[in-house]
Amino acid sequence: MVKVAIAGGTGAVGKTLVDVLAGQTKHQGMILTRQELIKQDLALPYAVVNYDDVGSLTAVLEEHQVHTVISAFGINGKSLAISQINLIQAASASKVTQRFIPSSFATAYPEEGVKILPPLQSYFDSLKALEATDLEWAVVHNGIFMDYYFPRTLKSHYNHNTLVVDIPNHAAAIPGTGNERLTLTSIHDSARFVVAALGLSEWPRELRVVGDTVTYNELVRLAEDALGVTFDIKYDDLEKLKRFEVSELPGHRDPLPFLSIFERWTAEGLSEVKSEGSLNEMFPEIKPWMVKDLMDQHWKGFRD
Repeated sequence: MVKVAIAGGTGAVGKTLVDVLAGQTKHQGMILTRQELIKQDLALPYAVVNYDDVGSLTAVLEEHQVHTVISAFGINGKSLAISQINLIQAASASKVTQRFIPSSFATAYPEEGVKILPPLQSYFDSLKALEATDLEWAVVHNGIFMDYYFPRTLKSHYNHNTLVVDIPNHAAAIPGTGNERLTLTSIHDSARFVVAALGLSEWPRELRVVGDTVTYNELVRLAEDALGVTFDIKYDDLEKLKRFEVSELPGHRDPLPFLSIFERWTAEGLSEVKSEGSLNEMFPEIKPWMVKDLMDQHWKGFRD
């Protein structure tokens, strides 16, 4: 049994990790938070921390006997640039902390991606900071969250933004040819595998999680079959995506230039997570959701 602290435990990934940790008995969990959470119904205890003070962070980790830190900070703001770097330093200084997972839970970002998405620099800075410590650490690569394609009736802490396929509005703006492979993993499945990995005696540098690997053309066909409709489909080629442009969908809420970056990487074939050496192989008893399961079990009910 190890004691695990979740930083960023009130975000979508963090809340899901908290739920999964609270639902098992092999390990103990807690939340690190910047402010009191008295009005929130929490599944785990929490500690209020000052991410600007490495010394006080170290003291909290030691006081609570935290063996493993999992960071679930978002990419924007100062969370990665300051809070995560300081948390790494605190974990390194702690006499009891041995493991660290930095905020990742995505595809393997290309280092040259910093040129088009500057906040990624803080992500790579965090990896360099971890390399300079004696901590055992690993990143989590789970591809794209399947939660983008959940109906609103299906529980998820994710806020259901639209990415590529707008199922409620029967439309899609597909990057590239639509035949590029991508891995879709529900946040809940990713959390289940990561919590299982807490019991491994050694970690690989990558904790790979594979929900289902499909193409966007296949995803659209499955959605069409489930709903009994034909989608309005557009294709955005790589040159358009490199201009930070995507075809607008009715459900879009995120800024389109921001979406174009991630869609460009999909068109370039960077959104697939290989199953070789994955946590799926280490924990075959954990059965992740497949896209067809999602469509058949949760979208067919919306069929006209």
